[in-house]
Amino acid sequence: MKIALIGYGQMGKEIEKTAIERGHQIVLRIDSSEDWKNHLSELKDADIAIEFSMPMCAVDNFMKCFAASIPIVTGTTGWYNDLEKVKKICLENNHSMLFASNFSIGVNILFEINQRLSVLMNKYKNYNVSIEETHHTNKIDAPSGTAITLANDIIKNNNNKNKWVNIVSDAENEIPIKSIRKENITGIHSIKYDSEIDYLEIKHSAKSRKGFALGAVIAAEWLLGKTGFYEMKDVLFK
Repeated sequence: MKIALIGYGQMGKEIEKTAIERGHQIVLRIDSSEDWKNHLSELKDADIAIEFSMPMCAVDNFMKCFAASIPIVTGTTGWYNDLEKVKKICLENNHSMLFASNFSIGVNILFEINQRLSVLMNKYKNYNVSIEETHHTNKIDAPSGTAITLANDIIKNNNNKNKWVNIVSDAENEIPIKSIRKENITGIHSIKYDSEIDYLEIKHSAKSRKGFALGAVIAAEWLLGKTGFYEMKDVLFK
């Protein structure tokens, strides 16, 4: 594949390394509005784009790829208020897009376990659920997109919970998400069900960005040649 990298920070560089190891070619690197100004016409030379940028730039990046009829895989989070709008544009115009709050295979297995566990725990009202996520200090959005995905999947299956909050909360209808930022932490997510007699916890800890990069490249390989709007679970579990 000929890949356009949109966002060339630490993740972009890790994706570049992984893509080259798997026999792909990087034909464009975009990391600023100036890069877009100087190299937008080169986007058409790519077979697919992999986008890990900033929340405030993401939707505009998607539209540029749609306009060039370039499939796009994105791992940027913080833009999900526009998700339905982006999905509508993608589907109505026969474009191709795959988004994920986390491309790690391990995290996507965690998503599946979390959904199953939330169904089981819905029967036991004496357990209160909470989420904790820890990332590096350069991560802008809080809570993380992964934590939001975990919370929303619990809400779908829990009769008592109808919202998540990024604060400490004892409200019966809320899932509290605690966000921690520390140096040199790639990503840690845990879901805890706590009662007076015991607690149950599931957790994923990323050792490096390599797992995210590998997942993103695998997703791009899977998406190439397809049209539609997809998630990482379509790649791994369908």
